[in-house]
Amino acid sequence: MHSCLQDDLNSKTLQASPFTLKKFSEQAAISLSYTNYLERQNLLESNARSYPRRIPIAIKRAQGIYIEDTKGQLFIDCLAGAGTLALGHNHPVIHNVLKNYLDSSGPLHTLDITTPTKDTFIKDVFDILPAEFAQKAHIQFCGPSGADATEAAIKLAKTATGRRSVLAFSGGYHGMTHGALSLTGNLAAKTPVSNLMPEVHFLPYPYEFRCPFGLKGEQSIASNLHYIENLLSDPESGITTPAAIIVEAVQGEGGMIPAPARWLKGLREITARFDIPLILDEIQCGIGRTGDMFAFEYADIVPDMILLSKAIGGGLPLSLVLFDKSLDKWNPGAHAGTFRGNQMAMAAGSATLDVIRTEQLCQNASLMGERLRQHLQEIQRQYSHIGDVRGRGLMIGVEIVNPEKLLNDGSPTPSGELAAKIQRECLKKGLILELGGRNGCTVRFLPPLIIKPEEIDRVAEIFAQATQVALENT
Repeated sequence: MHSCLQDDLNSKTLQASPFTLKKFSEQAAISLSYTNYLERQNLLESNARSYPRRIPIAIKRAQGIYIEDTKGQLFIDCLAGAGTLALGHNHPVIHNVLKNYLDSSGPLHTLDITTPTKDTFIKDVFDILPAEFAQKAHIQFCGPSGADATEAAIKLAKTATGRRSVLAFSGGYHGMTHGALSLTGNLAAKTPVSNLMPEVHFLPYPYEFRCPFGLKGEQSIASNLHYIENLLSDPESGITTPAAIIVEAVQGEGGMIPAPARWLKGLREITARFDIPLILDEIQCGIGRTGDMFAFEYADIVPDMILLSKAIGGGLPLSLVLFDKSLDKWNPGAHAGTFRGNQMAMAAGSATLDVIRTEQLCQNASLMGERLRQHLQEIQRQYSHIGDVRGRGLMIGVEIVNPEKLLNDGSPTPSGELAAKIQRECLKKGLILELGGRNGCTVRFLPPLIIKPEEIDRVAEIFAQATQVALENT
């Protein structure tokens, strides 16, 4: 990657970066061992590893929105731990909190026994909840991954309602454990695994660019809600009254698809009328990511459960379920997990929430997201292979298509192959992005919430260059 474009990235990026370039001799010595990291990873790690196949780098250090690999190349990180690093890498406030906690001799691990740190964290979490929800909420600490929060929520819903079926949405992603995978739309991950959780049924998500009903705008939303209501009220639907409906207000892995506020309101009204607990999975789209503290707040609704992980632990493993206390009908020990008492994650989580509020990072996510969308829409006007630009806040997707090959409904064919080429070209130029959505055709932008205007401009500039190169080589 010794190109003029790479030199250009380094010269522009380093002005805002805490890193300095190494002497050539030092960089060359590091480069000699670079491939060994990747070779050893390929040799020793499971075939299930995913990100290294598309982002084959060995990371040495990171600061803010920047990553430096062991060759000395700098990257702008618009993946940010799949949305985990709300404050970016090694934020000084998080650094200090963790150092101070270690110096305090506080326990690192307490199962679910309380501590002053845990007590403070719970208060901080309740302070960010919508007031109507907080007044009647209980909290359950889960194992360290978001998938365990999903598992806990489904167990609780089934226990509280005495029902057995669950409704999820096409394109949804709720984790890779056995039950969570059952609720996830992606067939590639599900097909090899037999005997997944029974009685999970999938509903159409309001995917405006590719509406499953072939409609647009308000007609698409109305038809979707009518379908759901009809299914729940039809005594011949074949689906028993569900224990819960689980949904993301913005689908992340499914292609950065935001649900319209009108649809979320309608879904909440239907679930309330049929007495079905509504679970909002905010694991990726929550904690400031979309411009609100929670993505569902855009629709001014109150769910029955909220799932949190990723950013809530300040970059460390932690997951939670917050739920209406009327559902709290399970017995002691009904959901446990050895590492649900991660004290450093709670300390980092409290600090993260404080920074988000005091530095108005929800507002920054909204402003920077709009700035990035405007750039991407301008690029879209230049290239017909960009079919859709969508998202909310700093959770943006660009769907790549083949405009010369149409589907039966007249829409352009999704092009995962071209999206992968664009991703690779971005990586060469120092920009880390991930793909998602149907056929892997959506390029996903998930930068830290601290990103600045000039950094947004650089991200868009690299993406435009990469798109041009990818199309020239197609």
